[in-house]
Amino acid sequence: MNFRAVRAIYLFEMARTWRTLLQSIVSPVVSTSLYFVVFGAAIGSRITQIEGVSYGTFIVPGLVMLSVLTQSIANASFGIYFPKFVGTIYELLSAPISYFEIVLGYVGAAATKSIILGLIILATAGLFVPLHIHHPWWMLTFLVLTAVTFSLFGFIIGIWADGFEKLQMIPMLVVTPLTFLGGSFYSVNMLPSGWRTITLLNPVVYLISGFRWSFYETADVSLGVSVGITLMFLAICMIVVWWIFKTGYRLKN
Repeated sequence: MNFRAVRAIYLFEMARTWRTLLQSIVSPVVSTSLYFVVFGAAIGSRITQIEGVSYGTFIVPGLVMLSVLTQSIANASFGIYFPKFVGTIYELLSAPISYFEIVLGYVGAAATKSIILGLIILATAGLFVPLHIHHPWWMLTFLVLTAVTFSLFGFIIGIWADGFEKLQMIPMLVVTPLTFLGGSFYSVNMLPSGWRTITLLNPVVYLISGFRWSFYETADVSLGVSVGITLMFLAICMIVVWWIFKTGYRLKN
């Protein structure tokens, strides 16, 4: 393992975060705080509790997941797309570093940024609503798994995209709607049976449900199913990344 090369990529990507601190950290935290204010005040006054948890407290895990998902994809996709855009990707591919080490550097940095952001948003949420995490280790496990999985997904998008428009297309048109429809602001059990069945086809439901269980021991699906679906999506992303480097898809042309 070429730890020096992995460290160089990792530190370079992390340094980009500190150079764009307003965009990378401050903006998502402010946006999420507005969600707390708007949804907590507008909807919370009409929905007092969901499954024994006050509405403002109930939406905290969903909002954290919303930020972690979107930021993981954005950080990883831009991180690998920019070297493609300026042409420095060829220097990286010709360097004495394996594909695994390249992915480890970029995905590790993107996941680290998302985890830090998620913890900051969680701390910020504590200023608005009372929080109690029943299973902190499970909370961290889901946070790390989600950040790594969607950083890999973002890495795939960054390689697939051949323009800035495509870089934003899947996160905006697919991931964000799935997150909003995945139980971020409500319990899936509140839906009619037909809509509930359709909603359970959304993989984001299982991420949010497992993460919320670690807070309140209440979930829309069982913990084992949530972990299994998350690991399955992680495995699929790893297989796709392996295929990309094996075939040189949009890397060697």
